[in-house]
Amino acid sequence: MAEETVGASNLEGTSLEGGATVEGQTTAERPAGSERPRRGGRGGERGGRGGPRRDRGDRDRTSDHVENVIAINRVAKVVKGGRRFSFNALVAVGDGKGKVGIATGKANEVSEAVRKAVDAAKRSMIELPRTGSTIPHEVVGEHGAGRVLLKPAATGTGVIAGGPVRAVLECAGITDILTKSLGSTNPHNMVRATMHGLGSLVSARQVARERGVELDQIAYKPRQEG
Repeated sequence: MAEETVGASNLEGTSLEGGATVEGQTTAERPAGSERPRRGGRGGERGGRGGPRRDRGDRDRTSDHVENVIAINRVAKVVKGGRRFSFNALVAVGDGKGKVGIATGKANEVSEAVRKAVDAAKRSMIELPRTGSTIPHEVVGEHGAGRVLLKPAATGTGVIAGGPVRAVLECAGITDILTKSLGSTNPHNMVRATMHGLGSLVSARQVARERGVELDQIAYKPRQEG
């Protein structure tokens, strides 16, 4: 009669002497009080491939700049599978002490578009002359079809301006001014016309230096004392 052979697969889960089971390694062979080591996958004790995860708030940088989001536009691109949406943001950034810059940012998410615009605006900031809390003289800024009139105002007047122009002036730290939009109402044109006007401002000292005369020889009376 042929002998019957029993494979290891037929012995799995079968109790043997000493409380051991056939699993490739018996419990009797393991040291007392030890357990099979756990694999440290993602989110385990090892923290995955990149180590312990850091909270996103740890990467936020504290900034002393004034940031105003002026406009956010959604753009749809028609592709084979449907429509793909992206966003562009128009942002003004300033230190509230005479420096201001504007920029646009584009991304698939609103927050990323704003972040790109803020970083670009900080790199393109310009310094403008001020007389007290207003501008030194009247000026008209132009960009495309946009025209913006900027006039100095007395103390306590406040910022008399529309939304896009007001956002730029607040970032620049100008608190008393009169403005009027004379052309296009497109926010991009209005903001860039405002920046053109602010960039065209000159102080009385600069004019005296260019003319080669003393400051008191220039017939100039500011609305506010600087």
